[in-house]
Amino acid sequence: MNKNTPLNSGMHPDLKIEVAIIGAGTSGLYSAYRLVTDQRFTASQVQIFDMNDKLGGRLESVILPGMNFWGELGGMRYLTSQEIVTTLIEGYPLTEKDLAKRTPVLKDKMTPVPFPMGDPSKLIMYLRKEHFKQDAWTVAQREGKKLATRFYLNDDDFGFSSDQLFNKIIYDVLMADAWVAQTYGHKIIQGPSVYDYSFELTSWDWDNIKPKLVYNFPNSPYDKRKVNDLGFWNLIKDQVSQEGYQFLANAGGYYSNTINWNSAEAFPYMVGDFTAGTMYKTIDEGYDSIAYALANSYMEHDGACIWSENKLLTFTKQHALQNTYRYQLTFLNLKTNTKWNVYAKTLVLAMPRKALELLDQENFFFNVNENSALNNNIRSVIMEPAFKILMGFKYPWWENLGISSGHSITDLPMRQCYYFGEDPQTNNSMLLGSYGDMETETFWKALTDDELLFEVKPAKSASLKELHQLDSVQATKLMVDELMTQLRELHGPEVTIPEPYVTYFRDWTDEPFGAGYHAWKAGFSVKNVMPYMRKPVADEQIHIIGEAYSDQQGWVEGAFCVAEKMLQDYFELNRPFWLSDGYYLGW
Repeated sequence: MNKNTPLNSGMHPDLKIEVAIIGAGTSGLYSAYRLVTDQRFTASQVQIFDMNDKLGGRLESVILPGMNFWGELGGMRYLTSQEIVTTLIEGYPLTEKDLAKRTPVLKDKMTPVPFPMGDPSKLIMYLRKEHFKQDAWTVAQREGKKLATRFYLNDDDFGFSSDQLFNKIIYDVLMADAWVAQTYGHKIIQGPSVYDYSFELTSWDWDNIKPKLVYNFPNSPYDKRKVNDLGFWNLIKDQVSQEGYQFLANAGGYYSNTINWNSAEAFPYMVGDFTAGTMYKTIDEGYDSIAYALANSYMEHDGACIWSENKLLTFTKQHALQNTYRYQLTFLNLKTNTKWNVYAKTLVLAMPRKALELLDQENFFFNVNENSALNNNIRSVIMEPAFKILMGFKYPWWENLGISSGHSITDLPMRQCYYFGEDPQTNNSMLLGSYGDMETETFWKALTDDELLFEVKPAKSASLKELHQLDSVQATKLMVDELMTQLRELHGPEVTIPEPYVTYFRDWTDEPFGAGYHAWKAGFSVKNVMPYMRKPVADEQIHIIGEAYSDQQGWVEGAFCVAEKMLQDYFELNRPFWLSDGYYLGW
């Protein structure tokens, strides 16, 4: 895997091209790769611009000194039911189970490996100062018992795990709609026990259900309202009480899942993908390898260029070359603080919501007085904050609890930690402390502003000289001290937790990202907004793509599907030969 993709941080004033792609995340890189490899344009006619000095957007895989495996600061896994990302990584056809017999799509070799979810009989759940193993609910159920916790749940909900209670809510709401029950009841299954639910609905099924689903509960203030128009918090509280909501928010591991986002979109997201044989995987060379593999496939072609450290400021139609090139784009070269212009016929904004809002909001395209619909639809998604910190330890202390992988969950502000593994040569080990989603953002944000950073310490095969190269990405000492306090409380007094020797901190709320991922707001018609964003103004050749305005938010596949729909609809590209005919790309 080549992650030394050549980036051009320079300038070419008055560059003239067919397509300018703004953003070197997965949707932008995929678009350039498809346009050039399908010979719609030459590589010199399609250029990529990004203000960062790396590729992949919100994918970022790093190796900490003293270790020989990758840790993930951004997106970190894929589902094998997600056909575009799976095929690009693993080859085609997916029906061939032997990976060695598949044909690669991209030149760079990526090694798919299972993403370990850990042993729930070992992993910890620590809620309201009480410790459980994560399988405590199902263990009690097998014994004919109901696990008592410090949450005062309704009688009908008592004994359910958080996953089971989410499923129960979704089952009850779906089956309360007579049309859904009649049309899809055979795919919405309860049993064999009262705790068991399965949803065999395809993506097509969900897209048929979501705009039509009605909330039918006569004693509710939301009776007869479209579920699409209800906030998920509102719906959960109505179904299982505010105390039930607190249980789901805390035990589920993410506050972001239970915020007041669009309930109809939340339903398929929460029940997951139940396609037979579906599993989580990642890439042994780091999950951001998918971005570099796409970039390298594009860069193989003569004239290809990724302009890094160049920030788009604005674009206009009023310029001297407007009869030949529709748009003049003004960039700021961050290395020289110099402005320069590029002329393009088509503009692809492969950018999340915050990055769009950082562009010139007074120009012809974004001006709210000229285009209020675009202004409104850009804000149809909630920006979900995400703070992540990797921590390097001199040994895998969690193994004293029988834990080798997976994640533990708590209602402490840290919320979760992932055990990423150890280097067999050095014994150095990596843990991801994942926190700062929604409610906890302000708790951690206050600690990120402290001036004193964590001081790295030498470890086996990790010299101080090497470690000091990471000084700029260290978490603050105050944050590390607080996180260590919470790690010790989460894991209990029976395990001794040493101090880390290095950290690596990423705050995805920083510009230009503004968020780790996104969620649709209640009340917006996602069925209409998604295609609208791919070409917001009928007589302009401007497209907006990316994970933010997809129906698989938070997933690379969402970015790929939106880009693919745009390419087929507006660039007349055929469906990729390596993608199965029946795979659904969404609205």
